[in-house]
Amino acid sequence: MAGELIYAYRIMRLPLLDAGGAEIGKIADLVTVAGRPGHPPRVVGFVATSQRRRIFVSSSRVADLNVDGVRLRSWDLDLNPFKKRPGETLLGEQIIDQHVGDERVSDVGLVEARDPRSRWWNVDKVRLAKRQALRRRPTYRLVDWREVTRLFHGSSAMAAEAARLRDMHPSDVAHIVRSMPLTQRRQLAASMDDERLADVLEELPETEQLRLIEGLDTERLIGVLDEMEYDDLTDLLGQMPQQQREAILEAMDEEEVEVLTRLLSYEESTAGGTMTPEIVILGPTDTVAEALAEIRDPDLTPSLASQVFIVQPPFKPPTGRFLGVVFMQRLLREPPSIELRHCIARDVTTINPDASDRAVFEEFASYDMLSLAVVDEAQHLLGAISVDDVVDRMLGAGWRLRHRRQDRTYDAMAASAATAASNAAPSPGEAPG
Repeated sequence: MAGELIYAYRIMRLPLLDAGGAEIGKIADLVTVAGRPGHPPRVVGFVATSQRRRIFVSSSRVADLNVDGVRLRSWDLDLNPFKKRPGETLLGEQIIDQHVGDERVSDVGLVEARDPRSRWWNVDKVRLAKRQALRRRPTYRLVDWREVTRLFHGSSAMAAEAARLRDMHPSDVAHIVRSMPLTQRRQLAASMDDERLADVLEELPETEQLRLIEGLDTERLIGVLDEMEYDDLTDLLGQMPQQQREAILEAMDEEEVEVLTRLLSYEESTAGGTMTPEIVILGPTDTVAEALAEIRDPDLTPSLASQVFIVQPPFKPPTGRFLGVVFMQRLLREPPSIELRHCIARDVTTINPDASDRAVFEEFASYDMLSLAVVDEAQHLLGAISVDDVVDRMLGAGWRLRHRRQDRTYDAMAASAATAASNAAPSPGEAPG
């Protein structure tokens, strides 16, 4: 439907279809963010009801939008409840039925836009309705979005920028952040939710992480740090001044502090300094079905979800005696009721927490592993090292600074983001010059 005007109210009556065309929900609303100066408001996604939940569907995941419905390009569906983020506006809930003088917004007209990476819809027209005393039916007129900009500027420029970046990969967002002045970086960080900011921090060198979080109050900072992976969080805490580190640890949950204190006790360039305790650990009498349920966790990286670590109790690091691993391929071949003790690969290599980075690299190179168990002298499982963390170590601490995509799209986005922050939003009722 490229180039055609399609109305938001009409979309909010369409079914949500999977990649095969089967109905899996209903579209309930459209999520928009304010455009950068001179650009129209943009639809970044849809709110849909599916399995009795309100969920978010990114516009980048939509393959087609027509009279039959909104069809997804893949079979995946994120069923996490929708939560409106700063900078976002719901067309149905917040725009339609709003008054503009003595008129009322009756609908919003959209047009499709594309670039080589994605597709989305821009607000193009707004339909206004006006009731007159001598007429039973209202009169309508269609106006350009520039005539009613105040409807779409309910948040700061940086809140809107954070919303526009919500579905980009964190490493791409980090590239944009690195291209911005420090003040604007902090404004953008303040506009992101805790989970998103944590993801972006994990893609930045520790020195830049420290500069970015410098302006956050303690409560907000603890919320962000709680969302970070243990290995990344340990690296960040290790770079902090001692007084700041102690203040943060004092404010955190006791169980988390115990884990972090143990991780911080290892030298940085060792297996213990690289490992994470957030892995799938089960006992020998647990079943294949239970193991499959555990590795479905979307927060696990593919490398850590590729195998289950089997130990004697207790099951939190440091665990009881390490018995071996069960690989995902084996889980897929076995009946769900089979106990894991029948599936264990016992001849897998392990490494001591004090082993050097070089020793870790050699183990991965020798055995073609995705993750490596770290055990102490008594064979208690302490955690595991994933191949992605090994690659980070091999590239060196400054690789993110050296890495630059040879892609003008990202450079342009970074420049545009900086411009958006430095330009004030138009005042209510005022069209951009």
